[in-house]
Formats: sequence, C-alpha cells, structure tokens
Amino acid sequence: MRTAFIQRDTNETKICVAIALDKAPLPKESDFLDEVITSKHANQKGEQTIQVDTGIGFLDHMYHALAKHSGWSLRLYSRGDLVIDDHHTAEDTAIALGAAFKKAMGNFAGVKRFGHAYCPLDEALSRAVVDLSGRPYSVIDLGLKREKIGELSCEMVPHLLNSFATSAGITLHVSCLYGNNDHHRTESAFKSFAVALRTATALTESKEVPSTKGVL
Repeated sequence: MRTAFIQRDTNETKICVAIALDKAPLPKESDFLDEVITSKHANQKGEQTIQVDTGIGFLDHMYHALAKHSGWSLRLYSRGDLVIDDHHTAEDTAIALGAAFKKAMGNFAGVKRFGHAYCPLDEALSRAVVDLSGRPYSVIDLGLKREKIGELSCEMVPHLLNSFATSAGITLHVSCLYGNNDHHRTESAFKSFAVALRTATALTESKEVPSTKGVL
C-alpha cells in the first residue's frame, strides 16, 4: 500500500502529514490527528478520509480539492507563525506534502509516470502536465491579480506548487488558460493538477520503472 507519514518541525511551523494514495487506510501514526484537526470546511470521511487544518481556510480548501481529485486519503495538520504572515505555513505544508507523496510512491515502479488534465471551474480553465521524473522542476503561470484569496496571498499559490514539485521530485507545468475570478483560476489549477497526478500515479501491470534509465 502506498502510504506515508511525515512530521516536519521547524522554528516556524509544526506539520504532520499522513497520506494514502490508493484510498487505503491511513498510517496508524496519524490517528492522533483525528483529535486535533478542527477545520470543518476541509473534513470528510467515506471512501476517502480527508482532513486538512493549516489555519488558512483557503489553503485548506485547495489541499482538500487536491486530495479529493487525486484519489488520496489525507490528514494534514499545521500550526505556524501566522502572526507574521502566511508564507511559512503555505511553503512548509507544500514541502511536507511533497515529501510524504514521494515517500508513499517508493521507487515509482509500475506507474504510468505521465499525466495531463484540463479542468474548468465556471469561466476559468486550467491545464496541468505531470512527469514523475525524479527531476524537480516546475513552470507555474496562473495570472492571479488579487493580493489575497481569503487569508492566502496570491503570490504564495505558484510558490507552494513549486515547493510541492521540488520536494516530491516531479516535473510540473500548470497554467490557467483564462478566467476572470482568481478563486476560480486557482481552484481549477489545483483540480487539473490533481487529475494529472491521479493519471500519472495510476498503476499498470508492469513491475518496471517507466524510464530508459531504469530508475526515476
């Protein structure tokens, strides 16, 4: 089962992430998070367990969408220095989530490797392309214009996607092709990223690593 549990503690943030990529039970180490996660708007249980509590409502919403449409179960809890601003929480949760994803993937054997998706949200349309390459790289172009969406700074949205890609060791291209509403532009971007990831991480019948090098 592709699962992982990560704790990341710094002077700026304290983060726990539990992930199961295939709707498998979450790691037992994450059971205590069920008691401390207080977010109500990013909390669901069913085929997928998704509980996200970062202290930033819109960030919770985006991680919830990412997990939902990637097919993951996810518990993510963070407490950080929001008295300063949202930077460290957004960046560090993305780093921790990327590290958990990479750990859960193992050696990447038997996966499709590549994935792409277009996802709309009303007037906005975004495209994401993923390569589980082992080479961290990202190109993010969302064209956001507002200063903030809720309590999440718009400048942090591309930065946290880049942070995830770097930590996970993947190549990621995400573009919002058009849209008038920055909430819609951002959410369509996360949904397209999620669907592309779901395709790229899908298991094949092969036991080999999908690379001419033999490793990713």
